[in-house]
Amino acid sequence: MTSTSSASTTPTTVTAAASGRWTLGDLPVNRIGFGTMRLPQTGGALVPDAVPRDRDAALAVLRRAVDLGVNHIDTAAFYFSPLRSANELINSALAPYADDLVITTKVGPARDLTGRWAAHARTPEALRGQVEENLRQLGRDHLDVVNLRTVGTDSIAERFGALAELRQAGLIRHLGLSNVTPAHLAEAQAIAPVVCVQNRYGLGMRSKDDAFVQDCGAQAIAFVPYYAIAAAGGEAGATGAEPAEVPAVAQAHGVGPAEIRLAWTLHQGPHVLAIPGTGDPGHLAANVAAGALSLSEDELKLLDGLHRSTTTG
Repeated sequence: MTSTSSASTTPTTVTAAASGRWTLGDLPVNRIGFGTMRLPQTGGALVPDAVPRDRDAALAVLRRAVDLGVNHIDTAAFYFSPLRSANELINSALAPYADDLVITTKVGPARDLTGRWAAHARTPEALRGQVEENLRQLGRDHLDVVNLRTVGTDSIAERFGALAELRQAGLIRHLGLSNVTPAHLAEAQAIAPVVCVQNRYGLGMRSKDDAFVQDCGAQAIAFVPYYAIAAAGGEAGATGAEPAEVPAVAQAHGVGPAEIRLAWTLHQGPHVLAIPGTGDPGHLAANVAAGALSLSEDELKLLDGLHRSTTTG
């Protein structure tokens, strides 16, 4: 999306700064960031037989994201295809890193060398190994933010405590959580500060978590939804026809449905961040520009009704 002033017909590129700012601990970021899950491959992500993305194209997208003001990049060591690693691409494209660039990664899940899922890291030793692998791949001496990603509802005290010890040792600056419940958040907060919660959430998805989203804001904790565009499509990306309400609002703003989904997400509170991912430069620019969209009260009412009536997940 571009804007044109009345005094000039020269379009102005919208940057991530238009989305506003939030602080992860002591690290300020623009609310529109970039997720790298889709970057190592084309097609579905996190599958063994993924088709690797062209390396130069992937590097160019990362550099363009930073040019567009993105200073919050989400990654993980298990984001890879047979020939590409998200962390290695970030390192190659962006190192030496700008002082204001915040790289968030996550630990817990694991994939073997074939790309198939392996057992989650559940011991302090396994978690430290994953942290050290992220450090090695990214070429860092510390990680800005590490999210503990969980499966199930069992206690996370031992695992989060292990990461808290690595934070005390200087390997991690700030801690977050992913795929968690309010009970998990309370358990973690009793051990060490939590700066963000990264859960599956978006328009028409998990409306049961609306209160959790707002509770994070009340605690000054960033809420960072994943699959905010893909919704039920998940790793495969956006699939199926959009409900009529979404393209109707999109048409009124001269944008696509993806931008409306992102704009609705950001309208859920100043603490809500977005990390859309893509390997397409055009989609990247549109995603970033979505941070400047202002939805009217009537549009929000329409979309909120859709969210509550068609929720999945």
